[in-house]
Amino acid sequence: MNAETSLDFDYKTFLAGLTQKPGIYQMYDNAEQVLYVGKAKNLKKRVSSYFRASGLTTKTMALVSKIAHIDVMVTNSEAEALILEQNLIKQFKPPYNILLRDDKSYPYIYLSSQDTFPRLTFHRGKKSLPGNYFGPFPSSGAVRESLNLLQKVFKVRQCEDSFFKNRSRPCLQYQINRCKAPCVGLVSEEEYQQDVAHSQLFLAGKNQQLIAMLVEEMEAASQQLHFEQAAQLRDQIQYLQQVQAHQAVSGESGDVDVIGYASNGELGCLVVMFVRGGRVLGQRSFFHSLGAEQSQLEQISAFLSQFYLSVSQVDYPKEVVLPTALPDSQCLSDAINQQAEHRVLFKHQVRGERRQWLQLAEKNATQQLASRLADKQQVADRLNLLQQGLGIDTISRIECFDISHSSGEATVASCVVFGLQGAITSDYRRYNIKQAVAGDDYGAMAEVLQRRYQKALVDTEAVLPDLVLIDGGKGQLAKAQEVFTELQLSHIKLVGVAKGVTRKPGLETLWLLDEQGQFSEIQLKEPGVLLLIQQVRDEAHRFAITGHRQRRSKARQRSQLEDIPGIGAKRRQQLLKFFGGISGVKQASVQELSKVPGVSLKLAEVIYNTLHPE
Repeated sequence: MNAETSLDFDYKTFLAGLTQKPGIYQMYDNAEQVLYVGKAKNLKKRVSSYFRASGLTTKTMALVSKIAHIDVMVTNSEAEALILEQNLIKQFKPPYNILLRDDKSYPYIYLSSQDTFPRLTFHRGKKSLPGNYFGPFPSSGAVRESLNLLQKVFKVRQCEDSFFKNRSRPCLQYQINRCKAPCVGLVSEEEYQQDVAHSQLFLAGKNQQLIAMLVEEMEAASQQLHFEQAAQLRDQIQYLQQVQAHQAVSGESGDVDVIGYASNGELGCLVVMFVRGGRVLGQRSFFHSLGAEQSQLEQISAFLSQFYLSVSQVDYPKEVVLPTALPDSQCLSDAINQQAEHRVLFKHQVRGERRQWLQLAEKNATQQLASRLADKQQVADRLNLLQQGLGIDTISRIECFDISHSSGEATVASCVVFGLQGAITSDYRRYNIKQAVAGDDYGAMAEVLQRRYQKALVDTEAVLPDLVLIDGGKGQLAKAQEVFTELQLSHIKLVGVAKGVTRKPGLETLWLLDEQGQFSEIQLKEPGVLLLIQQVRDEAHRFAITGHRQRRSKARQRSQLEDIPGIGAKRRQQLLKFFGGISGVKQASVQELSKVPGVSLKLAEVIYNTLHPE
């Protein structure tokens, strides 16, 4: 289909008056939703490329066919356009842009400086406290691993200040030789500060310098006949040598992000490896689909733009090592330098240890992509076997439902979705059950199915599943069949997944219900198929119980006074303060309630009647 014949948008008139200056463009659909945000060195040239007669990808043609109008904003430079583009992508999350799903800030190790006995701890977020921050680390697990090692080797405290200041005797960490108990004065300030200095050297990646210092201190202690101290230093040296031996790549210096990239033409994998102080701290992997009228190099540029300008990346490295030269690396560098406190250099022709880091990152990107494709193929194979076992023409989408509650309290239903690539988490949904009687699993299942598929039938763009799994036995399956019959969705296959007699994973019973109301048990012999069903069912259970616990916790933390008309935060606080808590409010009479400032006799009656419905 030619883009020119699929548009109501008069692009020729629009392009005729479009400027050739740098800036950003936003493409909107008929519902005024942003479809795509892009930046350009030459707006007219870039936007015109979407409306050429041939050579467009399928994804780009789909984008162009939905355009109702385009807004542009001129900037002073391409670098300014890049920063504005990333801000708008983060704000609107357009469906045709590359989106990084993980927008959390990276974790650090924080060393306080305002304390006589500083503490080491995990930190994520703004660096507002005085002290030193080491990182970023690729994950919280990497931080915990480093903190655990530091606790073994240097024994610097990691406890909260409130815990530290109220100790009268050493805690368990001292007893297991993980802390020197500065809280009760069992270590001198001088010795403790030396341990802190050693920890800083380690976190800064200066292992060789640290080991040399410890060797000198060990020899000095030995000469002074302080053999116990010398033995402790010897153990520290051995620990550090073991760490260095297990370090894949180490060097004398360098704060570098190393970018590895691999693709198969449809799916791309980009690995960011963090090197701080010449030491590899770990890596993060990101996957994205190729398309939207961009080459692979442009896709990498788009990813890096979002990674450094849109995601919460606050600690910029001094260098970024790239697998290849990028067409707009100078523009990207200029944009990042406007936000960073120092200049960030982009390099792609590197030697020595940086070359080794790049090779390692590329090797990991290739491995991660292969693993993702293997998982995708494995899921596709299992879905193929499942559709054969159930006698369905095709299965490209599975939805599974589960109900979770505690004796009828805070009932929550979950719907999880799996496709050819595995779990589709963006389509997961939770439903707070409102109409069904508390504890009625059948009624709750009917309610969630009604709400889910009534909405899907109205929404013309909604995708219906080929298979629906119901976590439950014959009763839940029968109730689900009633709902599907009422909604005229009998073409969707329904399968009940009931726990076996022993309720052990892998021993579930699968049920079908035919049009005559007869139940039949399904026998699937392929273990891979059973594992897929178990995986989907377990994910639905996990998602439901998490939602239930959140709802139950919120309900229990909510004050009964919040539901009373006329009782705001101030009056609620006065009531609780006057009577010493909610139990005191409940025991108070109408006359006693009316004595609270701001509570009239009429309002006191409303409060009393609400708290005593009988």
